[in-house]
Amino acid sequence: MQDPSHQPPTLGSIAVVMPAAGSGTRFGSEHNKLFATLAGKPLWFRSAERLASSALVGRIVMPVSDTDHAAFENEFSDLVAELRIEIVRGGDQRYDSVWAGIQAIGDDPQVRWIAVHDAARPLVSEADLAAVFATASQSGSAILASPVPGTIRREIRISGQTARTETVDRRDLYVALTPQVFDAGVLRNAYQKHNGRPATDDAELVERIGHAVAIVRGSADNLKITYPEDLAVAEAIFARQTKKHDA
Repeated sequence: MQDPSHQPPTLGSIAVVMPAAGSGTRFGSEHNKLFATLAGKPLWFRSAERLASSALVGRIVMPVSDTDHAAFENEFSDLVAELRIEIVRGGDQRYDSVWAGIQAIGDDPQVRWIAVHDAARPLVSEADLAAVFATASQSGSAILASPVPGTIRREIRISGQTARTETVDRRDLYVALTPQVFDAGVLRNAYQKHNGRPATDDAELVERIGHAVAIVRGSADNLKITYPEDLAVAEAIFARQTKKHDA
């Protein structure tokens, strides 16, 4: 008999937490970089739109900063309503924002899986979403990741000074992407047991409590908008994806 926890996700059984409480510091803007537009719509909307396109996604919770809360309630209210996004108060750190999203989801009986997705990743493909959702339903935890494409060098330092460098075998190295998808109970438990140690992503928190995380090879198109020049690349990718979808 099949383990009930390892069954394909049903319609609406995935909730998405999309932290959006960051700033525009590295983007070179005094405003949240997520307010920049991609093909005429804000970045956060384009990202949420991709997740909302899956019938498996029943809820999208977006933690935002106190500074931006009014903008989402007023300026962006129509876009928020269009995708039925739930706006909640985020925190100073990404951890705090994701935890706020998890708490907002609560014990919703329909939610069996929680996907955490960067609001600055508007280009994740339908195929990659389907693949990571399916793998998470079998393994309990799965993330999208792309193979490291270039040569990696490690700096060897002795007494604080660079002594030499060496090439690192990159055959088993990946760049972590999002969404990262977890059994809802596992992710909630990982956050409850977080003791303040720095973590680079949600997968690391889940691994700390003893759960393996599967890697699903995803497209490098799923880039994170960090700097202004990333927008020009994103526009080109978005146009190509749209043309292919409409063909």
